[in-house]
Order: sequence, then structure tokens, then C-alpha cells
Amino acid sequence: MSDDGTGKRGSGGLTRRGLLGGLAMAAAVTPPRTVLGAEAGARTIPSSGETIPAVGLGTWITFNVGEDPLLREDCAAVMQAFFAADGRMIDSSPMYGSSQPVVGYGLERLGRRETVFSADKVWTSSGADGPAQIARSRAYWGVRRFDLLQVHNLLAWETHLPALLAMKAAGDLRYVGITTSEGRRHDLFEEVMATWPLDFVQVTYNPVDRDVEARILPLARERGQGVIVNRPFRQGALTRRLRGEPLPGWASEIGARSWAQVILKFILSHPAVTLAIPATTRVDHARENVAAASGPLPDAGLRERISAHIRDL
Repeated sequence: MSDDGTGKRGSGGLTRRGLLGGLAMAAAVTPPRTVLGAEAGARTIPSSGETIPAVGLGTWITFNVGEDPLLREDCAAVMQAFFAADGRMIDSSPMYGSSQPVVGYGLERLGRRETVFSADKVWTSSGADGPAQIARSRAYWGVRRFDLLQVHNLLAWETHLPALLAMKAAGDLRYVGITTSEGRRHDLFEEVMATWPLDFVQVTYNPVDRDVEARILPLARERGQGVIVNRPFRQGALTRRLRGEPLPGWASEIGARSWAQVILKFILSHPAVTLAIPATTRVDHARENVAAASGPLPDAGLRERISAHIRDL
């Protein structure tokens, strides 16, 4: 479940003592309605066959906490809970304020630099500045190389994309992708998907925002491109709107104990989706999000009921 979109901590957050104590304690697409494995609903990356847990961790707003030591510990605690639940992918960007160094702090704190699936972006209008920006991002994370680099919102993609593909060919990068959010520039996005050898695309998708179902998700399947879903909760607006609404009886059919899990199960049940990357400031929500990938997922009929029910509310 995401936070309220402001980056503020909710009442369910941990105390400073609890955070420090907790940190010290531990440093092929799955078809609908299938019970998933222990590794957080492992999915297959189409271009390589590598498996990856179906729920990652986003950092937009939530990890932009600057140098505040207590808030950095908050973020590290969220990361610890995420890893303990078998999560692997963390996604960030130079656009996200201090999120990258905060991720790096957590990785060092938890000894996770070698096990994280590191996903970041290049985000600069100058193609010539791309390599330096990537080097800074990598230094913030403290990783030897990124697993995935994406051209953020297609900014200067004509220059950045060939550079990322060259990095991959040289062994300095494992996967290449592009991103968009909130339905921006879908026509151009499809054009790039159809003509470039991408490993991943990242789009907005949830029971309310379903435009990508028409062309982008089918094209990703056709092209063998993994799909990462951003803004699954509309930056918290969707879960806030549903707060206080009782879960329908059919939620128990898919093992959903919260609206956040209903939404994530809807997203993950689409056969083109590889993983979703909800952001959160709360340890309990990090666990809850990863757990949504386990157990049964909705079939086509229930997917439509979920979407209609949420739209009606």
C-alpha cells in the first residue's frame, strides 16, 4: 500500500527504537488463479528467462527525505521488510530528489548491494550528460552496475537509448527499458516499443487506469518485453478513496485482505505484467504489498468485477 502521497509517515509507522531494533535483527508469466511459489510470486523476464519477484519497491516521493537521519532509518526499515518478504527490485530515478542516496544508505545498512535488483533511469535532456548522470546514480546506490536502466518518460530517448544498448552490449548493464506514467505519449511509446530491442517497459496501470490494455500490453507480449507497473495506487489517491469501504465477499476468493492487495492482484493477473512497484513509507505496507503476489489471482470475470466495483465507489 502506498502512503498518502506526501511522503509523511502514517500512524502505523515504527518508533525510532523499533526501527533501530528491527534493523539490527536482520541485515514464464504466472497464469491467473494459480497459487504462486514462495519467492513472492516469481515471474519470468521475457528477454532472459531470469525469475524475479512480482512486487518491487518504488521510491518516488516516499524516499525523498534528504539527510534526515530518522527518516533515512524509516526508509531502511521499509527496505528491510521488503527484502525479508523476498522482494528484490527497487526502482528509482535522478528525478526523485534524494531517493537515490537514501536507497544507497539502506543497501549499505542492510548489506544488500549484491542481492538487490537495481532499476534506475536516465533523465536529462542532454544526451551528452547521460553517462555522467548514470555514473552519479550508480555511486549513490553503491552498486557495481545497474541491473536495469530506463529512459525516463522518453526524455531525449533518441540519444539515451542507443547509449544504454551499447552499455548492455559491453556488459556494463543487464537490461534496457523505457518509461512513461499517467498515460503520457503512448503513441510514441508504442513506436519505440515496436522498433527497439527493449527488455522492459514501465507504464501506469490499475483497475481505474486501463488504457494500456488496448495496445501497449499486447505489444509488450508480442515483442517479448517485460512490463513494470508504476503508480498502482495512483500515488495513494486510490487507496485513500477506498479507505473505510468494506471488502466485498469475493476478495476472500483471491486471498486479499486489503484494498491494496485487491488492486495489486488485479494488476498482476494481467498476463503481460511482470511486476508492480508500489511505493510506501510503512513497514507493514511493504510486507502487505509483497504478500499480494502470493496465492490465487483473479480470473477474467473477477478482474472486470474488481474494476467495475472500484469505479462505482
